[in-house]
Amino acid sequence: MAPRVVSPLLLLFPLLISLLRLSHGAGIAVYWGQNGNEGSLADACNTGNYQFVNIAFLSTFGGGQTPQLNLAGHCDPTTNGCTIFSDQIKGCQANGIKVLLSLGGASGSYTLNSADEATQLANYLWNNFLGGQSSSRPLGDAVLDGIDFDIEAGGGSHWDELAQALNGFSSQKKVYLSAAPQCPIPDAHLDSAIKTGLFDYVWVQFYNNPPCQYSSGNTNNLINSWNQWTSSQAKQLFLGVPASTAAAGSGFIPADVLTSQVLPTIKSSPKYGGVMIWDRYNDGQSGYSNAIKGSV
Repeated sequence: MAPRVVSPLLLLFPLLISLLRLSHGAGIAVYWGQNGNEGSLADACNTGNYQFVNIAFLSTFGGGQTPQLNLAGHCDPTTNGCTIFSDQIKGCQANGIKVLLSLGGASGSYTLNSADEATQLANYLWNNFLGGQSSSRPLGDAVLDGIDFDIEAGGGSHWDELAQALNGFSSQKKVYLSAAPQCPIPDAHLDSAIKTGLFDYVWVQFYNNPPCQYSSGNTNNLINSWNQWTSSQAKQLFLGVPASTAAAGSGFIPADVLTSQVLPTIKSSPKYGGVMIWDRYNDGQSGYSNAIKGSV
């Protein structure tokens, strides 16, 4: 019998499949910036636990206000003190970690009152944090990977126009967009924005919302809500969880429950992207990401 000749294309096929899996691999996102005792941005990235870090927050903008960072005790943005994180951002990115600037937060002074304000903010973000140029870049010359929408105030209008305006810059350099809606559907602030289909990552906050979160050993409400979210226009969907009971008012999922009951169920979704943790300080205290990273 003649020897069987294997096509080089067939030999490449398993490699291509593995590369595709890696490129769409699940990961852990974390919020950093709201506790001066959580360590530096470099410390967070050097754990090797996170694939995404959201710098939180740009908490003042819109309504004629000058946009303003608030990184708690880490630095004073009014004296250009936050430029010290430029090299740390670059170091995180060199390790394959996407670093995004998060807009909003639970307490801030922010709003968008018109499409024009949305366009102005997009231009500001592009020039001061992304691929554009400005003499007043609050985080120095580091070029962030994208913008996160953690909008919990300021109404529900014009966030879609902000997303569209930011996405317009992707013809020059890809601007990744993420959003952190609450788990009740529709989200009070980000519904129209998410419906644009422009968000690469949507990390839903499955906490502080009893109707759609884990509670007292019961995963049903959480899973039911997750299944509803899989029908959204999010490209990838992340399960947002608190890192400890201290990190949120309710909705904490013990790590063993997450890994044995929740993740095996939700990972069957084609949109599953991973887990988002609030926040770096509490994760450092509890070791939550260490406990779950092998299962994400």
